[in-house]
Amino acid sequence: MSITIVRPTDLGPAEIERWRALQQADPALDNAFLSVEFALAMGRLRDYVRVAVIEDGGRIAGFFPYERHGFGVGRPLGGFLTTCHGLISVPELKLNARELLRACRLNVLEFDHMVAGQPTFAPHEADVRPAPVMDLTAGFDAYAEQVRANSPKNYKTVRYKQRKLGREHGDVRLEWASADPALLRTLLGWKSGQYRSTGRVDRFAQPWIVRLTEEMHATATPGFAGVLTMLYAGDVPVAGHFGLRTATSLVGWFPAYDPEYARYSPGIVHHLLMAEHAARAGLHQVDMGKGGREYKDWLKSGVLLVAEGRIARPSATAMVHWIGRTPLNKARTIVTDRPELYRLADRVLKAAGRLRTGGRPSARSQKPVKP
Repeated sequence: MSITIVRPTDLGPAEIERWRALQQADPALDNAFLSVEFALAMGRLRDYVRVAVIEDGGRIAGFFPYERHGFGVGRPLGGFLTTCHGLISVPELKLNARELLRACRLNVLEFDHMVAGQPTFAPHEADVRPAPVMDLTAGFDAYAEQVRANSPKNYKTVRYKQRKLGREHGDVRLEWASADPALLRTLLGWKSGQYRSTGRVDRFAQPWIVRLTEEMHATATPGFAGVLTMLYAGDVPVAGHFGLRTATSLVGWFPAYDPEYARYSPGIVHHLLMAEHAARAGLHQVDMGKGGREYKDWLKSGVLLVAEGRIARPSATAMVHWIGRTPLNKARTIVTDRPELYRLADRVLKAAGRLRTGGRPSARSQKPVKP
């Protein structure tokens, strides 16, 4: 078995097709963040992206995309931007994880959304957590019945708000897979405002993330595409989402809404209509990602398992990294596991956001773009 390290842009047509074939052959790898198209885009935009090409008996057995930062600190491809990572390989592939790190010139690798149970990384999993999904394999009607059973009150309230939004602002409809870049800019404006008003770091203040999103939005193939959905009330967009899809699944990425319409819960209304259109488009599931908001608990109809963990080779870098990161990770886990602490942390961040924006949600200045 041999391991060669390359940049994504060095992959040839044969390697790219092999990547796709390995991903399609294993249902556990059905996530757009594991697709070669995402790795190629990241490689064009960030110089620290690498791919380990693993060969066994002269045939490619797997690919491991990753980021190599200073002092040999490794991160999964996309880091904080992504909700799934791992080896794209034949199912039975098992490597010595520390030998893989050595080949990748990494001293330490920390992960928190690894495909659970992969033989190479399973011995290093510190925790395995459920990621909620909208399971659409039996069709939208069956999914909607499950959501109604999860929380009849919530379901009834959201449908009432949907009708109220339509009465007061015009017919409610959802546009699936919009190719309009102006609508994407509207969505990103809402999301930036949300980040700032809730005390989070504005990801779209980084130009390369905007470029990545725009590149993904412009990509549309049968096996991989960026999907922009937009909820309208009359002719005005009020909520939307941008995510990535494979041939059979959609992964959630950037949901947001116009805060002027917050009283109608447009984000939840949008998610239900998005699930309906996803089912019509032949998708089997929408991956909402682990952690986050309570609404995921009653919108879900299934879960995927993702793992958290850390691998290190003996080195001063690994020790310093452990000292700096482990307490923070433990605190984050405690907060996200306890709803009352999550709500408290959310209120604190929102208060900080209000101070930073002078008490005004900055997304309000974003004017809706009419179709």
